[in-house]
Amino acid sequence: MPIGRMREPTYFILAALQDEPRHGYAIMTRAEELSRGLVKLATGTLYAALDRLTGEGYLRVVNEEIVNGRARRYYALTDEGRAALVAEAERMAAAARVVTRFRGATA
Repeated sequence: MPIGRMREPTYFILAALQDEPRHGYAIMTRAEELSRGLVKLATGTLYAALDRLTGEGYLRVVNEEIVNGRARRYYALTDEGRAALVAEAERMAAAARVVTRFRGATA
């Protein structure tokens, strides 16, 4: 089930999980770090996206613990999520090459 062209927040949420499972706050901070501050996720936006991406099969909950009386869920990429992330990265790289290959050319 292809996700199509991803919005930036979705891309960076998935990218934040490419190396290890993380909980919500860690996903928010890693996505902001990876995007160099361009993606700043509000809590409600993040959890709606996590629910959607889990429902679509791109993420799965791998652990849940109680911290200070609250449930903390850890999310990881599924194989489908990793494939969608790689496909989007390749799509963006191909689009960038359209411009960057002409960088040294003169008009």
